[in-house]
Amino acid sequence: MILKHENQKGLSLVEILVTLGIFLFVIVLVWLFIKQSYNVQSFAFGQTTAITEAQRGVETLVKEAREALPGDTGAYALVKADDFEFIFYADYDRDAAVERVRYYLAGSDFTKAVTEASGNPLQYLPGNEAATVISKYVRNEANEPVFTYYDGNYSGQESDLALTTPANPLELKLVHINLKINVEPDKAPVDYTLESDAQIRNLKDNL
Repeated sequence: MILKHENQKGLSLVEILVTLGIFLFVIVLVWLFIKQSYNVQSFAFGQTTAITEAQRGVETLVKEAREALPGDTGAYALVKADDFEFIFYADYDRDAAVERVRYYLAGSDFTKAVTEASGNPLQYLPGNEAATVISKYVRNEANEPVFTYYDGNYSGQESDLALTTPANPLELKLVHINLKINVEPDKAPVDYTLESDAQIRNLKDNL
């Protein structure tokens, strides 16, 4: 009996290379998809966190500004009202002592700085100021003030004229806060705008 053996051919070198190329191509596509998904999720998380932090900071600012008081030195409740800096006195920590509170934009950092009165007679010494960054991703341009101020004639209409800055603290009755938040401007061309108003209760006239 004669047995016939069939020739079993394996993959040729060209077929192996083509198969390997396709495999590597698929791996690269999967890796790029995973990387892109991670970048998108990372940006979304960072943006959400930045917005949440800024919202908390603005809510605190509004609450403190509404309750502005004369300083423990007898100074007027409002100290400075400029486009990117607002300074006033308030008992922000409810300890029966009035602190000097300063909110300002330094680069892209929206910052709160507090100074406790000390000495005899009492003074608010610059060296005692303690600063905390509220938001690191504020993108306001030079022509986009963080703070806008209004007097007692403010009615909430677009026709209301803002006070010229630096505003006279004696005329100021309401401050409008405007922050533009963006963790990575290159990825998200549209900034998130956060706005709020703080009516200075102890100073209000017609508001």
